[in-house]
Amino acid sequence: MTDQHDEMADRVAATRAQLFDTLDAIEDKLNVPKQIGIAAAGLKRRADENPVPYLAGLAAGVAVVGGIVVAVLRRR
Repeated sequence: MTDQHDEMADRVAATRAQLFDTLDAIEDKLNVPKQIGIAAAGLKRRADENPVPYLAGLAAGVAVVGGIVVAVLRRR
């Protein structure tokens, strides 16, 4: 009887630990500020390693915004 009780208690403890791990993983996924921080850190690391694509994207964005500003000012 004690062996069954111990086995059941071990299974319950293992299930509880698995549930806590799952809840922690869900909490991490739903923690938007933390996810933004992780994404920003990854972006910064990649930009530090190879800045050319990011600078090209920035230049393209500036060109698009500049083009929109010029188009709006010409319509006036």
